[in-house]
Amino acid sequence: MLHELLLALLGYTGDLIIDVREQQEQTGTHIPLSPDAPISHQHTFKLAPDISFIQPSERDVIERIITLGFYYRELDRFAAKSRNLSWIRSPNESPLLRTSQLLKGKTSKHSVYRRAIANGIVEVLSVYRSVVLHIEQKLLSDSLPIVATLTQGLNKFFVLLPPLFELILEIERDNIYGGKLLNLLHKRCHCGVPELQICIQRLLWHGHQVMYNQLASWAVYGILHDPYKEFYISSQDDKDSEQESAPQFLEKLTRLSVADTSLNDWHLGFHISLDMLPEYITLNVAESILFAGKAVRVLRNPSPGFQFKDSSSHQQTQRGSQKTQGYTTTISFQNNSLNNTLIGEDLLPQAEADKIESMLQDLKESSEFHKRSFENAIDTIKTVAASHLWQLVVVRADLNGHLKALKDYFLLEKGDFFQSFLEESRQLMRLPPRQSTAEADLMVPFQLAALKTIGEEDKYFSRVSLRMPSFGITLKPSPVDLSKVKVNKDGDSVGHPDASLEVSLDGWDGISLEYSIDWPLQLFVTPEVLSKIFQYLLRLKRTQMELEKSWAFAMHQDHIDFAKLRNDSRKSSVSQHRRQRLRPMWHVREHMAFLIRNLQFYIQVDVIESQWNVLQSHIQNSHDFTELVGFHQEYLAALISQSFLDIGSVSRILDGIMKLCLQFCWKIENDESNRTTSELEHIAEEFNKKSNSLYTILRSSRLAGSQRAPFLRQFLLRLNFNSFFEATARGVLNVVSPRPPVSVLQ
Repeated sequence: MLHELLLALLGYTGDLIIDVREQQEQTGTHIPLSPDAPISHQHTFKLAPDISFIQPSERDVIERIITLGFYYRELDRFAAKSRNLSWIRSPNESPLLRTSQLLKGKTSKHSVYRRAIANGIVEVLSVYRSVVLHIEQKLLSDSLPIVATLTQGLNKFFVLLPPLFELILEIERDNIYGGKLLNLLHKRCHCGVPELQICIQRLLWHGHQVMYNQLASWAVYGILHDPYKEFYISSQDDKDSEQESAPQFLEKLTRLSVADTSLNDWHLGFHISLDMLPEYITLNVAESILFAGKAVRVLRNPSPGFQFKDSSSHQQTQRGSQKTQGYTTTISFQNNSLNNTLIGEDLLPQAEADKIESMLQDLKESSEFHKRSFENAIDTIKTVAASHLWQLVVVRADLNGHLKALKDYFLLEKGDFFQSFLEESRQLMRLPPRQSTAEADLMVPFQLAALKTIGEEDKYFSRVSLRMPSFGITLKPSPVDLSKVKVNKDGDSVGHPDASLEVSLDGWDGISLEYSIDWPLQLFVTPEVLSKIFQYLLRLKRTQMELEKSWAFAMHQDHIDFAKLRNDSRKSSVSQHRRQRLRPMWHVREHMAFLIRNLQFYIQVDVIESQWNVLQSHIQNSHDFTELVGFHQEYLAALISQSFLDIGSVSRILDGIMKLCLQFCWKIENDESNRTTSELEHIAEEFNKKSNSLYTILRSSRLAGSQRAPFLRQFLLRLNFNSFFEATARGVLNVVSPRPPVSVLQ
């Protein structure tokens, strides 16, 4: 009976100790338990009921001991099931079907984390078997073996095996795997039993081995090795593959170029899976891990175009024929970088990769998980990745040069070019845009302005494209051939030849710019945000030019009238009448020009130039890519907020003021009748209302008293230097003064 009891402790039942699940109720025959049978919630090892030579007290002791055999068998079944690798290569399964199942996620029932935990359980069970073997030897050597020897030898396993059984029961019941399994083990570590705590920590150590392997693959090589979606960094392709069939998904991957893949990976390709993120790893640490892996992917997979350009530029630098502008940095290459391709090891040196791998290896070998050591290591890895990504984007990809080009064209820093463009296109923009030829019409003044103001040394101008989004045609200038036009029909018409003046203004206000950016600057630069500011600044500059042209036209007309007066005195009364009739309107024009000039000075100098200097200071003092991204986002946000483009009421008032100014200029040049004078009076009245409303809103405590626009007070001071705006703004929003009669103006 002692031998059968020892066998039962290792999970083998017989005639005296039976498993109630293996017994048929009617026949009493044994049925072997299936390997795939679920884990029983209660122990099923019992003494045979027909045994009569055992006392009740002994029966209780034996049944308590054999529960360890039940726990051992269930733990062993769980370990064998989790460690079974027969699914890796089935002889009857084709590789194509296997790939399809992987893409569809049909093999998610397998788990490398469960296998790791099973390895830890096997270690515990091996110790248990050794103890049982030792007890057997002791019982055989004793002349009078007693059951107390079993109880005394197995006493510590009554503390270990039941909690382990409850653990695997919860894992199977709730289908726990991956990061959830690590989280469960970490919670179970906090107990008051030292032996059990050491055991659970060992299981957690095995689970962390898998996590560190995945982390090393991600942070050292930029490869996400997670076939069963158990890591807390997940790929967006996993979701796409679940929604698409395998051939469609593979075809989609082959269509993407290297640059498109890199850009998609950076912005949308990977994300944090909160379900698999253990609670003891904070979200900030997970974001650092996500960034480090994405940065390494970029560094180890450079675009072929960038490789060739970098190699060519290096060869030109060695010959001494390469001249650069703006931000210049000397880079020393090794002899092997003269090849046509630039390998990833040049962007991320092997010594740095070894350093990252060494830190993760130290964490992996530690017997316990130390949160502070883990976070320090991740922070160091992030710093290394950010530093090399900064070197790639800022130095090799000439980030500062491209930022300066964006400032030149999107923020109208090259004022001479846009002044020339607006002058060349002035007559064209006086008419409504034509649906079929609007973009082609704009190409002529755009080319002329480029020939007059853009030199051959400007290597960035070829990246600038003029667009009319409403019509869908891109005008792509080039220093070599400025006549290339890219057509893309995807828009609706905005204006017609018989459209009203307001519609035509809205049509031409749709002019925007595009900037062609090479890899890897797409990770940093977002010119789409600047397009909104560009349209605003171009309308502002166009309005200022029209107001100046209207004054030049008036002076020219006045000189003509004076010449006619000298030649024919009979026309003096007509000229005098015209001058007296329009004299009040020139006061209005001066008020318009005063407001537009000050607004333009505020945006160009107080906002754009000051924020540009702040950004330049950050670029020079920072060598961390993540910091630069934050600084650039702050730069764009400051341009939007301090220009009031994010305040709907102010934006609408400014748009209305600019439209009124343009209408005023064109009315005063095109018609000289009394009817035009009445329309000019109406425009002047509307302008006064809107300009005073603008002043009232800007001087409110919500704007002038906040820190969102630090130079707003200076702008208001320049507007109201003689208290004119403050005096006229009182009551304008609620009280509209009556219009003076025409006879008074005459």
